[in-house]
Amino acid sequence: MIIGVLTRNRRGWATRQLYHAIERYGYTPYIFRYNDIISYVSEGKTHIYTKRYNLLKDVDAVIVRPIGRSSLDEAIYRLDILYILQENDVLVINRPEAIERAIDKFRSIYILSKHGIPTPDTLISENPNLIYTMLEELGDDLVIKPLFGSRGLGSTRVSDKDVAWRILASLAYNRNILYVQRYLEHGYKDIRAFVIDDNVVSAMYRVNPRSWKTNIARGGKPIYIELPEDIKELAIKSAKILMCDIAGVDILIHKGSPYVLEVNSQPSWRGLQSVSNIDITGSIVKYVIKKLKR
Repeated sequence: MIIGVLTRNRRGWATRQLYHAIERYGYTPYIFRYNDIISYVSEGKTHIYTKRYNLLKDVDAVIVRPIGRSSLDEAIYRLDILYILQENDVLVINRPEAIERAIDKFRSIYILSKHGIPTPDTLISENPNLIYTMLEELGDDLVIKPLFGSRGLGSTRVSDKDVAWRILASLAYNRNILYVQRYLEHGYKDIRAFVIDDNVVSAMYRVNPRSWKTNIARGGKPIYIELPEDIKELAIKSAKILMCDIAGVDILIHKGSPYVLEVNSQPSWRGLQSVSNIDITGSIVKYVIKKLKR
């Protein structure tokens, strides 16, 4: 059986880890990118090809790594591919519905909040003037984030409303959706819980005493932790609400209460693996194999 890894970086750490783990468990790994794919619709049938395979016939499962920077056309086409694979009995992890829910911060926070998951107070608009008139609702400490994005890139913390307005006006001029959250003090550390199915397989603090950004990619340091059951349950529930079989759930503790910052449907685990005794890559591959055998 063939398990594909759909990635933007053939030589990336996670890609190589998955390749070797798939081999180790006796399956055939296949690494490919979106621009390796051509789709062909003819006479009522759809085919999705790479140079090596007809993906709809030859590949049994696909593990989806981050879609990466893309235009609207590219994003829609890439999700179309995942939906078509899934509809033709190829196991897709994570499923496209989960990626759609998690990758869009507004949709994600809406769904989580609707299900009672605590999240930071947030304003979203195309209009900087409307945001400006409501900034007092969020207090004096604000975080301006891109609607789409990860690893802390593009996030800015501000404590001056006029500075905030200048940033928002500039973003709006360049046709960005404006996404502003109340900053919740959390002692320069937060939690990353790595969820597979209904389990937190491992977790860490991300600590950065030099910056409010704790992302590993922004200089945060991983420290292994055993999570209490209530935080595990919060992480698992958040992943399940967004339909993620695999997720990195980011949680902060503010004044003794947990808040979910984000659910990553295509998470990295390199930093976590460096401090964890659990074989996270192996756990991912074993889960995919278990799903294939059902």
